[in-house]
Amino acid sequence: MDQSLKKYVIFWLSQSMSQLGSAMTSFALILWVYTKNNSALTVSLMSFCSYVPYIMTSLFAGTYVDRHSKKKIMLIVDSAAAVCSLAVLGMSSGGVLQVWHIYAVNCVIGFMNSFQGPASAVVTGRIVPKEKLGNISGMNSFSSNLTAVLTPVLAAFLFAMGGLVPILVFDLGSFIVAFLVLLLVIHVPETEKESGKKASVFAGSKEGFYFLAQNRGIFMIVVTTAVLNFFSRLTYENILSPMILSRSGNSSMALGAVNAAIGIGGIAGGIIVSAGKMPKNKVKMIYVSAAVSLLCGDLLMGAGRNVIGWAAAGIAASLPIPFINAGQNVILYRKVPDGMQGRVFAVRNAIQYSTIPLGILLGGFLADYVFEPFMKSGNPAVSLLQLLVGEGAGSGMAVMFLCTGVCGGLFSLISYHKKELKELKELEEG
Repeated sequence: MDQSLKKYVIFWLSQSMSQLGSAMTSFALILWVYTKNNSALTVSLMSFCSYVPYIMTSLFAGTYVDRHSKKKIMLIVDSAAAVCSLAVLGMSSGGVLQVWHIYAVNCVIGFMNSFQGPASAVVTGRIVPKEKLGNISGMNSFSSNLTAVLTPVLAAFLFAMGGLVPILVFDLGSFIVAFLVLLLVIHVPETEKESGKKASVFAGSKEGFYFLAQNRGIFMIVVTTAVLNFFSRLTYENILSPMILSRSGNSSMALGAVNAAIGIGGIAGGIIVSAGKMPKNKVKMIYVSAAVSLLCGDLLMGAGRNVIGWAAAGIAASLPIPFINAGQNVILYRKVPDGMQGRVFAVRNAIQYSTIPLGILLGGFLADYVFEPFMKSGNPAVSLLQLLVGEGAGSGMAVMFLCTGVCGGLFSLISYHKKELKELKELEEG
């Protein structure tokens, strides 16, 4: 194995452990918040508080990342996240933790992640040989989905043992491992342009937008991904936990089983991508995979009545995701010059994630105040919908899954035929 690839594997393993700790904390906090308030909107606000500062800061984070040490940025950001976990640990141990404390911590983490995301993306591009980027994307999907499998099991066990405290301790321990590996083992090549050259904080975002405007195929992928993110945040990555909890009598075991199934599907997809078994046309891979994920995953999730049905839906939804991520990453790394990657990735993130806060808030609002009340209203249409999703608490959220499945799936198929993508498709096929 190439020496640089070996070091990346060490880096990948340490970062994966840190991501597991963070995911366990997030899972435990969702359970804590929902059981405290029984509100989908309350849970949605947790994600909302993370994404708003992330999107706002991303507009100038790219300039900073391109002109400063990526390694130092990642070390500082990881340290800030650890301080946030330490603060939650202290408040939980003292019995004073409130929901608004979690919202405030998520705002800080969202701000820091706007720097961490593009920095990590550039680091990957510099450590890993270009021909291995698609495989590395598969590895990342594998680790993130393995985290999804392990998170509910480990978090539920530790939560039963001692509440939030042991989970937060594990989170902090995993941070220390990742921090030391990045500090002592990983060397990140830096260019002369990154020696601290002065520039307006918004100059980078302007350059990033200009690059995307000149590359209409990439810009179209970014914009359509933003719409797909909106559909995803309306349901799957927003009200999924409240729906499962409400339809299973607040069973953390049921929620854990569904999350584990989602992770298993992602692992399978990640293994396939890592093995290099990807279609040659990456544009087609992106949009067909998105259509399959939405049409199969969301529709099955809405129609599911038990853990087995929800788990099958989770696998159908998550297995295509690594193909979407790998296709987009390969295209970006091939097309974006090395010295501009931080700026372009930051602007890409700002655009793609700009729809997420709206999706999060709208999804929680529609669940609590529109779809759930509607399914209890006695309207003639309710009887027909109950044939598809069942009845009782959570049925309104199930109908929302049907809506996002149909709308998102059709949007994916239509987007693939956009004329702006023609040149990019020909390049990938050539």
